Amino acid sequence: MLNTYTNVSQTDEEGMIILSASFGLMCINPAACGILGISPLPGIIYPLEKLFALDSFDTAKKQMKNVLDKGTTLDKMAVNLSHASGKRIPCSICARPLLAGNQEVIGVILRFCTVPGRPPVQKRFSPGLTYLPRIGYQHLLDGLPEGLFSIDLQWKITSFNKLAEQLTGFKKEQIIGKYCWQVFQSGRCRHECPFTKIFDKKAPCKHQEMTIVNQSGLIKKIFVTAAPLNDENGNLVGGVESFSLAPQPSGKKINFQVLETFEGMVGKSRGMKMIFDKLPDIAQSPVSVLITGESGTGKELIARAIHNLSNRKDNPFQAVNCSALSETLLESELFGHEKGAFTGADQSKPGRFELAANGSFFLDEIGDMKPSLQVKLLRVLEQKEFERVGSDRSIKLTARIIAATHQDLEAAQANGRFREDLFYRLRTIPIHLPPLRERREDIPLLVMYFIKKFNLQYNKQVRLVDPAVLSFFSTYAWPGNIRELERVMEHAFVFVKGPIIFSRYLPESPEFLPIRHPVKSRPPLSEKNRILRALTQNGQNRMQTAALLGMSRSSLWRKMKTFGLLPTPTPINLKKER
Repeated sequence: MLNTYTNVSQTDEEGMIILSASFGLMCINPAACGILGISPLPGIIYPLEKLFALDSFDTAKKQMKNVLDKGTTLDKMAVNLSHASGKRIPCSICARPLLAGNQEVIGVILRFCTVPGRPPVQKRFSPGLTYLPRIGYQHLLDGLPEGLFSIDLQWKITSFNKLAEQLTGFKKEQIIGKYCWQVFQSGRCRHECPFTKIFDKKAPCKHQEMTIVNQSGLIKKIFVTAAPLNDENGNLVGGVESFSLAPQPSGKKINFQVLETFEGMVGKSRGMKMIFDKLPDIAQSPVSVLITGESGTGKELIARAIHNLSNRKDNPFQAVNCSALSETLLESELFGHEKGAFTGADQSKPGRFELAANGSFFLDEIGDMKPSLQVKLLRVLEQKEFERVGSDRSIKLTARIIAATHQDLEAAQANGRFREDLFYRLRTIPIHLPPLRERREDIPLLVMYFIKKFNLQYNKQVRLVDPAVLSFFSTYAWPGNIRELERVMEHAFVFVKGPIIFSRYLPESPEFLPIRHPVKSRPPLSEKNRILRALTQNGQNRMQTAALLGMSRSSLWRKMKTFGLLPTPTPINLKKER
């Protein structure tokens, strides 16, 4: 009789396969490939009759149906799997349902080993799995020979395997749920990275060269392969990327930490995180946004983030500073003009409303717009159309309007400088950016961000700022906010020679004199010596001394008694003269 069992060595190594509800192959680990003698591509249909040997197929089909239809589990079932050669492989198999976030069964997870009668080691299964294993099935990803991570459509990391931890130095627990660009900090993040191509064109990217910075501060060159991550219906649910290190002659060291960044903005303070969390939702709506905050807080960065996160990101982003132009020039800039509309109009010119078609239009410093122009802007927002100066032809407004100001528009309404109806039309969604003095915990992160930025720009190797300087930064009021901090850091980079920014590299301006030229303080006087000095200055007058020291006469007397400063009373001669 012919031996129909394949000569697969008995091993404790555990194979794992994840199949969709329609038996599309979602994931397979190297151990499963070795046991079954296959190397399939993800996405192919892998029917049960191909996986199970004929003598086990009927039983396995029934059990798999229960897993998919009822969400039941299967443990310690002895079956014969089918090797690529057609031979049977005696195995012990376990099966669990693969659940989406809403607890819907979307597939089945199979674990098996070739030791007959012995089930795979039991492990807890998480009920909150999505399309790539993240919690209970991390060991499947850990078996891959390359670093691998996945993201969802919001660019947040959903899985991170063991080799990715080794290559980057970051632990999975540190970065799950973070935006991928917060971790990898590549210069191509968000704009030229493989995921951009995947999300825009749903096309894979193979063997692309990039650089990242690992947790130790080393710049590493990697080769990246990325592909779209689809559910069983073909809907895009994210992206998956594998990467490996390219040959590295030597690591270029820079000081680095995982920055809390979002679309070019840095912050971990509660106020900034609340704003970051809201921006993706705001970006998906077409309504007007009013951004308020002091000068230098990053209002235009917020506007650009809204644009970049929206489905308008491939269309123009136009910006106009309303305080930089006169009323006539601003009207022409906004609406455009026809040839001959006014003196000097030698040719027709489209306005920013027109140039921003299907994109976003940012009106900066809207509070400086003249009331007469506010009326025209209000009409545009209400009617969704406008005319060029000198024309009666209406043009549809298809751009999203985002406005910003550093002024108190409610106060401007009270004194008649800003229209109330325009204010409420613009402020469908308000965003207020806190000044830097109210988010001091972000200052060290911003300093590190600018160190990284200016190291690249000036080709220097600065690692940090002197602790005394950082302490001063953390207490300084920063009236110019982040813009002022950036200019101070750039000033320091022009003059710094070594790896540390000391106070001598800061600007020669009055506000930085305390840190540039600190006054050597005298050791503080003891309270006894302070009282003695004050008594001497006031000729032993206790009332004046108490006033100088800021205490009552009785308090001064008690302290003088404690320190032995009360004068010794003169003895009185009680003998009567005879």
